[in-house]
Amino acid sequence: MRFLHDRTPGHDLTYDDVFMVPQSSTVGSRFDVDLATVDGTGATVPLVVSNMTAIAGRRMAETTARRGALTVIPQDIPHAVVADVVAWVKSRDLVLDTPIELTPEHTVGDALALIPKRSHGAAVVLEGRRPVGVVVAGDCAGVDRFTQVREVMSPDLVLLDAGTEAREAFDRLDHARAPLAVAVDDQGDLRGVLTRLGALRSTLYAPAVDAHGQLRIAAAVGVNGDVAGKASALLEAGVDCLVVDTAHGHQERMLEALRAVRALSPQVPVVAGNVVSADGTRALLEAGADIVKVGVGPGAMCTTRMMTGVGRPQFSAVLECAAAAREQGAHVWADGGVRHPRDVALALAAGASAVMIGSWFAGTHESPGDLMEDAEGRRYKQSFGMASARAVANRTSGESSFDRARKGLYEEGISSSRMYLDPARPGVEDLIDEICSGVRSACTYAGARSLEELQERAVVGLQSAAGYHEGRPLTSSW
Repeated sequence: MRFLHDRTPGHDLTYDDVFMVPQSSTVGSRFDVDLATVDGTGATVPLVVSNMTAIAGRRMAETTARRGALTVIPQDIPHAVVADVVAWVKSRDLVLDTPIELTPEHTVGDALALIPKRSHGAAVVLEGRRPVGVVVAGDCAGVDRFTQVREVMSPDLVLLDAGTEAREAFDRLDHARAPLAVAVDDQGDLRGVLTRLGALRSTLYAPAVDAHGQLRIAAAVGVNGDVAGKASALLEAGVDCLVVDTAHGHQERMLEALRAVRALSPQVPVVAGNVVSADGTRALLEAGADIVKVGVGPGAMCTTRMMTGVGRPQFSAVLECAAAAREQGAHVWADGGVRHPRDVALALAAGASAVMIGSWFAGTHESPGDLMEDAEGRRYKQSFGMASARAVANRTSGESSFDRARKGLYEEGISSSRMYLDPARPGVEDLIDEICSGVRSACTYAGARSLEELQERAVVGLQSAAGYHEGRPLTSSW
């Protein structure tokens, strides 16, 4: 990447401060662009779901890995739960979505509580393992909540063999005008479900899979306590990437933790952070990191900069840290501060091998929280920062009341924020579509067929606040 007119700015930059200049291109279509990362994580799109309790769970991990991204399970989840999540994700189908399962005796109330947990918006009714009906939210409207689902389910199923090709599945769903197809095995037992969008996406995305053909998943470990023991347990559970995580990564405790993890000779990439400088990047790489997380304070739930004055504008932080990592044949993840597809494209142009996304994905069906409605009927989920009072309380639940109270005095971050679901893009796959579409188009404008070529060919200019405003679309006339 170079700056327009080779004018390197004398001040640090956010994503809003910069733009990319179109270059001569021979890339005829956005579908000619390869978005696979080269950092050893096996991701086929350069997106990582942040290790935040309100965002990264098993549904998120399954869904994003199926589309080529990686989810990091947070460090304050009990190990037994993490092991179960890893095993569960690795048992999921590479094409078919995991269904919501009900029996005919379940109630409409049960159905309404479970259907919002999945973007496909339906539940499959089973007798034994054999599908006998489908229930969608509309079937339950105006019905007593104690009514059994056998009374409201639709028995008209679009049944598919589990190995049906995507085009055939799409055509059958399109012809039947059905919300989803139910896939069964040779015995007629339920294997999964597939929507028209799911069939299309299976032809556009390559799942992120391990050497055994199973979906990939990452997990985080902190820098306190028995770091080596915790990391060893995660590796034993089968995680595909290990993230050593703390808010201030350029400190001796992090370096000690990294050395302890590296001493285990892990056969998976080790990520560490967060830092915002070349010196911090080099220190983590020398201590054993393969990938460095970059970002202090840009996240939507983070109050670090307002509380402490510490941090750095994210575009400049990524640019400097990526250059330092490149000198040692290593990579960085840009962690935080992205709110539009353009921000992801700019982070990648600055040298990141992948971009971590947190709050943007919080308002989706796949995030762990319960779906709620405000007074105006708008659907949302609650999110919170990992240094907030809520997160600190969760993380210190095993400590004495006195110690928890002491730590609670110095929390940072937002404890409760409403992240509204976009009615047009309520699922994480919808957002991945939007982001990847923007990044692919950015690559075609730069004449790049891969992320490596984007980083080589990108030309970036500086803009005023008015320049940024000029690029924003209008939702109504002026």
